[in-house]
Amino acid sequence: MKRSLRLPFIFLIIVAVLSVFSFRAALEDSRRRERPPEAPPAVNASLVLLAAEEDGELEKDVNDLLHGIFPSSARRRRDTEERLRSYSEWRRESRIEVRRRTSARFAKRLRAPKDHMALPDFRRALRDWFRRRRFDPGVMSDLLDLVKSPIDRHRGLSDGSGNGGRRYGSCAVVGNSGILLESNHGELIDGHEFVIRLNNARVVGYGPRVGTKTDLSFVNSNILHLCARRSGCYCHPYGESVPIAMYICQAVHFLDYAVCNSSRKAPLLITDLRFDMLCSRIVKYYSLKRFTETTGTPAPEWAKAHNEKMFHYSSGMQAVMLALGICDRVSVFGFGKSPAAKHHYHTNQKAELDLHDYAAEYALYRDLVEQPQAIPFLTDSGFKLPPVVFYQ
Repeated sequence: MKRSLRLPFIFLIIVAVLSVFSFRAALEDSRRRERPPEAPPAVNASLVLLAAEEDGELEKDVNDLLHGIFPSSARRRRDTEERLRSYSEWRRESRIEVRRRTSARFAKRLRAPKDHMALPDFRRALRDWFRRRRFDPGVMSDLLDLVKSPIDRHRGLSDGSGNGGRRYGSCAVVGNSGILLESNHGELIDGHEFVIRLNNARVVGYGPRVGTKTDLSFVNSNILHLCARRSGCYCHPYGESVPIAMYICQAVHFLDYAVCNSSRKAPLLITDLRFDMLCSRIVKYYSLKRFTETTGTPAPEWAKAHNEKMFHYSSGMQAVMLALGICDRVSVFGFGKSPAAKHHYHTNQKAELDLHDYAAEYALYRDLVEQPQAIPFLTDSGFKLPPVVFYQ
């Protein structure tokens, strides 16, 4: 009789023990669910205010251009107060030949504004772009319409095709750092649905390292300004069908846009000024934060260490921000440096440009991966950031 009771008794003990463990597990799970989410790291409010400060230089330049006053190269180079001169002088100095739309074979050096059919387009584009000058973090949610939709239409994908407002499943942003020569990411890069390259960096001869696929060429307007000097405004090393997205470094570069846009077979997109302002504030915040933490100097002294009129985010930073708005997953290649690496993998340039604070941008990238909720200005928009991976 004792043997017959032993097995049921052991079974009851096992059931009781399992019940206790199950209860504890359920209790712990309940406590975790009730625990409030971790608060995002505190953002320095004084740095946010300083990052939001702007000078009136852009507005002044735009007003001058709309009134037919154009900057001299000396003023652009030295940022002096040298007075501006006429449109025709600027074009002659730039040595840019422009084709009339009415006669594609007839090239003519401009002599006066009225001689150029693209001038109305220049004014219209500049005016429309500047009208959007306001701080609006919500522009991140507009990037699908502003950037992806024109590209999809160019590819023959309309809203009626079922593609709608969906993001690209995976995007690769390929930087130009020399560290790319230390890896073989080419196949991985080309495996993404959408590949963004920067500033017309060469891919021929570098395929195993950087890949060969390009879906969007992201450039600064200085690149287009150089392209505008060439016959036919040639600016498509990845093929004539590859769209270009461009941010404006100088308002006067809208002239190059007006001239080159008429001959493009693929979209030539200019980044929304609201998007430019968002990128500018984010990078300036991280630069201010880094300055105060590394020097122990009050933040207002930052302007003495940086030429604020020249300070600017990098093309790579804005390309990453663009990918965040149009992609479900973002992979980033060729960002960063090593002692032995060149600044750009396809040139012999070793030094970094002074107008960028790359260390501040690297701090931003770390937050994108580890604590995106800590990024100021973006949190104000309610925009949900996709996962980001940086490859070395």
